[in-house]
This record gives sequence, structure tokens and C-alpha cells, in this order.
Amino acid sequence: MRRRLLLAALVPPLVAGLLTGCGVSTTGPEAAGAPASGLASPGSELHHARLFFVGPHGSQVVSRRTPTALGPQAALDLLLDGPTRAERARGLHSVLPPMKGRLTARPAGRGKVSVDLPYEIADIELAAVGQIACTAADAELPGDVPPDEVDVDLYELGEREPFTVHCNSKGNVVPADAPDRSAAPSR
Repeated sequence: MRRRLLLAALVPPLVAGLLTGCGVSTTGPEAAGAPASGLASPGSELHHARLFFVGPHGSQVVSRRTPTALGPQAALDLLLDGPTRAERARGLHSVLPPMKGRLTARPAGRGKVSVDLPYEIADIELAAVGQIACTAADAELPGDVPPDEVDVDLYELGEREPFTVHCNSKGNVVPADAPDRSAAPSR
């Protein structure tokens, strides 16, 4: 009987203390800052551009949210803007040389993109070729072909025959006719 009386005496203050400690108040709603962000509204699509930069351990992809799916030209334009402040803080940078003309890209059929370079491939770092080719291959292209199977035709200044490459799963460029595309490293 004593336990019941003791329990009856302790329960109301204990409950009141718990309610006070959990943030329930009688003051009503209060402003708490901006609404939550980062999640898509029901029925909306999320789009991301995948851009390739160079980091301490080689080629690295970053994903940036975009309002619409980006084709190869829009993705390359975003790449040319360079890494954001946050990406630079992570050690990412671009090895693209200054443009001597316009870098252009366009879909060229199912799983194929053509890129016109404003310089000779031999004059730029292989990592720069990777930045361009892999960003273009990861853009919105007809045919829903996986990026590592997209043919990227690189046209050097004034050349009519392309140098065709693929990007492997690590973001490195390999010739399209290479027997094992997964092994070739970027330099």
C-alpha cells in the first residue's frame, strides 16, 4: 500500500517534468527559420549534372543539382565555370587549359556525342581530356546508354576524323578500341 501511495505522489510531478523537458510549451507556435529543403516535391524530378574534376587522387566526379537535365553542351559549360568554393575546399581543381576558341558538344545519335576541341589533344593533359569526355558522356543523351559505353568523338582543330574515346568507371579516358577499358589510368 505504501508503494502505491508513493507512486501516486511521484507520478504527477514526474510527468510534468518530462513534458516540460521535451519542449512542449504553452506559448504557441514560434518562427524557426526557413522551411526544410533538399527533398523534391511529390511528382517533381531531380536532375543532376555530373562534372569531372581532378583531385589529390586523380579524376573525381561531382554531382550538381540542376533545374533540368543537361545536354552535353550545357554540362561542358558548367564544367568550364570550374569547381565551386566547396569543391575547391575538397581539393578539386580543373586542368583545362585556357580556351583558344569555343568548346562545343552535341549529341550524335544513340549513345554518341561529338565534341569539337579548340586545341590539339597532344597539347593538353590526359586528365583534361578526361574532364571533357567524361562530363560529355555523363550528360543527357538519347538512348539511355550507360556513360562508360558512350562513344565520345573528339574532333581536334580542323580535323575531320575524330579520336573516339570512352570513360571508364573511374572517370578515366580510354580509346574506344581498347580491349580492357576499366584498367587504363589517367595521367
